[in-house]
Amino acid sequence: MSDTEANWKQTACILCESNCGIEVRLGGPSQHGEGRGFARIRGDKAHPASKGYTCEKALRLDHYQNGAPRLTSPLRRTEAGTYEEITWDTAIKEIAAAFTKVRDSFGGETIFYYGGGGQGNHLGGAYSGATLRALGAKFKANALSQEKTGEFWVNAKMLGGMVRGDFEHTEVALFVGKNPWQSHGFSHARTTLKEIAKDPDRAMIVIDPRRSETAELADIHLQVLPGTDAWCLAALVGVIVQENLQDRAWLADHTTGVDTIERYGKTIDVARFAEICGVAEGTIRLAARRIAAAHSVAVFEDLGVQMSPNSTLCSYLEKLVWLLTGNFAKPGTQYSPSSLVALARGGEAKAENGDGKARPTNVSPVVGARIISGLVPCNVIAEEILTDHPNRYRAMLVESGNPAHSLADSQKMREALKSLELLVVIDVAMTETARLADYVLPAASQYEKWEATFFNFDFPSNVFHLRQPLLDALPGTLPEPEIHARLVEALGVLSDEDYAPLRAAAALGRAAFADAFFAATAANPKLGAYAPVVLYRTLGPTLPNGAASAAILWGASHRCALGFPQSVAAAGFNGEGMEAGEKLFDAILNSPSGVTFTVDEWESNWRRVKTSDGRINLVIDELVPDLAALLEGQADRPEGFPLVLSAGERRSFTANTIFRDNSWRKKDADGALRISRADADDIGLLDGAKARLSTERATVEVTVEINEMMRQGHISLPNGMGVGTSDDIAGVAPNELTASGHRDRIAGTPFHKHVAARLEPIFG
Repeated sequence: MSDTEANWKQTACILCESNCGIEVRLGGPSQHGEGRGFARIRGDKAHPASKGYTCEKALRLDHYQNGAPRLTSPLRRTEAGTYEEITWDTAIKEIAAAFTKVRDSFGGETIFYYGGGGQGNHLGGAYSGATLRALGAKFKANALSQEKTGEFWVNAKMLGGMVRGDFEHTEVALFVGKNPWQSHGFSHARTTLKEIAKDPDRAMIVIDPRRSETAELADIHLQVLPGTDAWCLAALVGVIVQENLQDRAWLADHTTGVDTIERYGKTIDVARFAEICGVAEGTIRLAARRIAAAHSVAVFEDLGVQMSPNSTLCSYLEKLVWLLTGNFAKPGTQYSPSSLVALARGGEAKAENGDGKARPTNVSPVVGARIISGLVPCNVIAEEILTDHPNRYRAMLVESGNPAHSLADSQKMREALKSLELLVVIDVAMTETARLADYVLPAASQYEKWEATFFNFDFPSNVFHLRQPLLDALPGTLPEPEIHARLVEALGVLSDEDYAPLRAAAALGRAAFADAFFAATAANPKLGAYAPVVLYRTLGPTLPNGAASAAILWGASHRCALGFPQSVAAAGFNGEGMEAGEKLFDAILNSPSGVTFTVDEWESNWRRVKTSDGRINLVIDELVPDLAALLEGQADRPEGFPLVLSAGERRSFTANTIFRDNSWRKKDADGALRISRADADDIGLLDGAKARLSTERATVEVTVEINEMMRQGHISLPNGMGVGTSDDIAGVAPNELTASGHRDRIAGTPFHKHVAARLEPIFG
């Protein structure tokens, strides 16, 4: 290998769930030291999933690593409201004591956890469970619980597990509230979209109020009125049923409840539903017929419907469209992926009440909101705090998250965070949430530590990528596993005495360690309860190249080998007993570009249908009232707010808020408000003009961009704006305009993409 080639280091992009493999050549000055700059970035051709592909956003990751000021010392809030630097020993000791005081006074369930990793830093968050267990904390939330829990719930009800789409091989791609040209979500998104668009035998169908980049490529664009996706999807179901387009033989073999769905489908007035959603009836019928005629259909729903009215119902109707037409468990359709670490656990705990009906038992303590996949809905967090209820949340640990900015109703969230008895933040920068904290703990950046993403959804070959650090951590920072280990130890749960036998066994090799670990956890259940930290402190130091943070993946590798034995063996990891898991773990540690950890046959999907009878349930009883409500028509819009605002549109130069250096944007620096020409003319606005944007929560000033993407009555602001340093804030923070009370009745997910709004010109 030449010197030039040796200078490139493998890692991954952290800006969306695809986490494409990239290579970085270090060099040049940065504000954090000479040679720490990302001099060049390119796609990693050796990455088994992305294979050299990347979009333009990854090329600007130096603005994450070297753009914004970093935290390099633990901080403690003073009585004057300022911050003072303290040592790590002092910080850990005081934080442990403060959390213990809350726990002992009010119970561990009053301590709330938010975060645990962004788009690409899940490894550190995996250690948080030990800290929460030591505190007796039960309740938590993260970005998934303001986006995906409705779909998780529907998936659990219908199939018992998650599903994704095989877009690379599909005949018809259906995108519902999804613009993969910008938000990606699957490997080689833009390349795949262009291939579908140019193939006359394939088709793309998009349901979206905007003429997005993906809709521009589509064969059929169902350009719905904002918030009417449910009527459009129901109309598709109605056409499929009424025109007898369903795959009856497949449904008879694999599903239950088809008769009920067919009875509902026959009640749908397709023409009326088409009128409600603003799409020509003929176009809806054309789309339904194209879906039904295809050999394969792959579907992706995303935040456009998951953050809009009827979001959980839309997740259900979308699945009925591809299930009625038999598009599961064959090439080019929907599939159930394997997982190394499962992010979505599915539904909710149930119990029989006196009336014989099952009710959710796992709910938030004050509001009584459903907890789905272990996550409290983000939109109720402030309500759970701002109350005199005895079980209210009184303390929070926030890790790699920014609820003061990213959750609905920022004003109310800030009030809630300020009212806590204790707020501790673990992050790389002084975020909007960190500025409210009692203690701030500085973490190493995603490129200064061992890291990984658990968004591993590829099929038939699934890929996991353990990323090695590109740079030494800045002095004064620590990786999250070390922070959690110190907290657990300061809470008096684990000590060197607990670790000593396992450390001795680990020194003899992993086979000896495995025997000792399982014997120790059987004899002392406490060790099993705090397994992440135990592994980190005992097995971790023996791992190569300082990869102690990867210790938790040893257990994950063995669980994967046990849970997906045929798939793991097909990927090349086989053997008796623990041999397959050990081989997989070795491969993960020694594959800087990632490793294929499972290889599946399509038939394996049926083993992952985890319903009681192994069949797909087409009927969700709890959504029957919502289906009936569609027949009644659409609710009226609030008076005085004639427009619908999408608060958080993904654009070429927007990303998640880990980009706190606003100079990364090459255009649209202030995040203009997009509006249709018709609306601009009606209001009296010119392109580039200033305007006053009002919602029920706030009024802000925006710059107007007249854009042909926008349908009349629909306006949008980009995501990722309104952050930065105190003297460099660009654009409008979208959640200054949203309301926490506007949320889905099942999952509690917010209506960020459907905010009633008013726009007025600013004169002078």
